[in-house]
Amino acid sequence: MKSSFNDTFLRACRKEPTPYVPVWYMRQAGRYQPEYRKIREKYSFFEMNYIPEVCAEVTKLPVDQLGVDAAILFADIVTPLKPIGVEVEIRSGIGPVIDNPIRRVEDVRRLGELDPVSDIPYIMDAVRILTEQLHVPLIGFAGAPFTLASYLIEGGPSKNYHKTKAMMYTEPEAWALLMDKLGDMTITYLRAQIEAGAKAVQVFDSWVGAVSEADYRQFIFPTMHRIFTRLQETGVPLIYFGVGTGHLLRAFNELPVDVLGLDWRVTITQARTEYGVNKALQGNLEPALLLAPWETLERKAKQVLDEGMRQPGYIFNLGHGIFPQCSVETMQKLTEFVHRYTYQNGEMVV
Repeated sequence: MKSSFNDTFLRACRKEPTPYVPVWYMRQAGRYQPEYRKIREKYSFFEMNYIPEVCAEVTKLPVDQLGVDAAILFADIVTPLKPIGVEVEIRSGIGPVIDNPIRRVEDVRRLGELDPVSDIPYIMDAVRILTEQLHVPLIGFAGAPFTLASYLIEGGPSKNYHKTKAMMYTEPEAWALLMDKLGDMTITYLRAQIEAGAKAVQVFDSWVGAVSEADYRQFIFPTMHRIFTRLQETGVPLIYFGVGTGHLLRAFNELPVDVLGLDWRVTITQARTEYGVNKALQGNLEPALLLAPWETLERKAKQVLDEGMRQPGYIFNLGHGIFPQCSVETMQKLTEFVHRYTYQNGEMVV
């Protein structure tokens, strides 16, 4: 590890004292960056993944540009699905689209197993390149089984997840097998990233907020508990994030994870007091504020930071990802503000 390696993010994940609040942003590599858009003119989304040097360049760009305290691997949550037999493509303005959606247990049985070494060596190569180049931790990531299942069953993005829930309720054998297969794939994928050099991993359960707490506990929680229990063996910090999941926080808090990411719908104080969360927390500025006047953005960021710093273990982030209409200048200014404000408000954030 480099002598100048910045481990502030990792220390916050473990609820250790830090000199300031670390910050990184979901989707911190993306279309709001002119440099990214220029690279994107040359390559399709998956092509950027397939070329390790390009993937590493895109991943590293916001670290150099914004001064954030962690990098997150540039990939998509559906990246490991192709090797197991899913015909998936990223369509502009839509997202992941799957031409052979799952409808019955036979479809689930046809899914293969992921072998990272032979199936996605380019991802592992990108992680190794980044491990050599970065002076901050690299966060590996994967999509959670429910969120991946929603794409596999619906055939693409959905507003109501009716087909997904219908399988959950009416095809228990198919659902259980799908959770098992996707759970195994997630464990394998993340362990491979860690072995290649990732210093932490985040599991994105973007759409699990669509289910009730009772359904989460019955149909999803056992798989998530198995995933995180297996990943605990690696010793790296584990982060879990979902959108619209305030009602699930009590269940999330029972998982063997180190950090829970919050979206903007629940305050940090609510998470800690009303829902009893005792993990380190990450979040949770409303992303739309990035288009507000700086005075408004600064005031709201202060509120989030003041709440976050009341207890050990806090990482500043957005409540969801950076979107294309944001500006690099705003993200630079926000990052600098978080560092300056939290460093000036005490010799050590504890």
